[in-house]
Amino acid sequence: MSRSCTDVRPEIHDFTPYSPGLSIDEIRERYGLFQVIKLASNENPLGASPQVQKALQKSASLAFRYPQSGNPRLIQALAAHYRLPEDMLVVGNGSDEIIDLFIRILAVPGKHTIITCDPCFSMYTLQARLAGVAQKKIPLNPDFSFNWEALRAAVDEHTVLIFLTTPDNPSGSCPPRDEVLAFAASLPPHVLLIMDEAYMDFADSPGIASVIPCLAEYPNLAVIRTFSKSFGLAGMRVGFGIMPPRLADSMRRVRLPFSVGVLAEEAAIAALDDTAFFEETLKTVREGREYLKAALEKLRCRVAPSSANYLMFRLPDDCGYTAQNVVDALLTRGVIIRPLKSYGLPDHLRVSIGNATENKMFVNTLGNLLARKGRES
Repeated sequence: MSRSCTDVRPEIHDFTPYSPGLSIDEIRERYGLFQVIKLASNENPLGASPQVQKALQKSASLAFRYPQSGNPRLIQALAAHYRLPEDMLVVGNGSDEIIDLFIRILAVPGKHTIITCDPCFSMYTLQARLAGVAQKKIPLNPDFSFNWEALRAAVDEHTVLIFLTTPDNPSGSCPPRDEVLAFAASLPPHVLLIMDEAYMDFADSPGIASVIPCLAEYPNLAVIRTFSKSFGLAGMRVGFGIMPPRLADSMRRVRLPFSVGVLAEEAAIAALDDTAFFEETLKTVREGREYLKAALEKLRCRVAPSSANYLMFRLPDDCGYTAQNVVDALLTRGVIIRPLKSYGLPDHLRVSIGNATENKMFVNTLGNLLARKGRES
């Protein structure tokens, strides 16, 4: 049979795209609602910082310009902020681009494999499949901690990359740094361990949980970070990787030249500078996390310990609702949270930490739903 120009690679036919959270406008239109809150995508509860907004307004006239290749001003700002050599840093169009580049430059299709946990952030799976690279998924422990022994046992001569998220998504679990470093030390030299620290800033003690201060001592360790969460720039798409200089040089060679635009770069630099907003974000998230945990437990929900800006929980067994029932019912009342069926956890839900008003609206709405079902039964 002759090939058509529209015939894609066989694995593309059953490719499942990333499933994003529903948007506020989508729910407003669907249900005719005025007030809708979104607690599904782990966005910053305070929005974008005032300094970022001013920087975007000031730089708007530069939107027609290409950015300087490699975004050197942002690299310099990141190096100063994290006290790192510039040659260890690569910025990208969100951390998604960095994930994609790690796979593309290190893994040979049909030869190499990557290892992740199960469940895990779906972008690891999507980008590996797109690159034609096999993946091994190692189940988390029942308490959602990493099974270090099983992860190590899965490593063989074909393994080149291990992606781990800490704090983990969707559970929020955060292993001690010593465990991560011990695991890194146990790996053969041909395996790169990549710690995705997208949510690390929200941990109670990020300075002693992050592996960034230890990277110089571990040549097989790299870190991914994002501006989407604690810095409030999810809509600007800026992420970065911290890695051995030789690997960073290779990534810069193949990275698309203008993937971080002028406005995104200006926003990221301003976000790094606005320390007051950053600290207020962390305070809001940590206080909101404690409030939501206590409120959900008062409703008899089972809440997983979390070091991130979200909580994973299960409904009471006797509440009369399935997890999807609750998601659908909340949507009709203007509250968007995340079902975790796509993570292989159909009985679990995830709620992002919002501002105080949003947190109370979620708790009151969920509480009314559960109470009404209780009365009906």
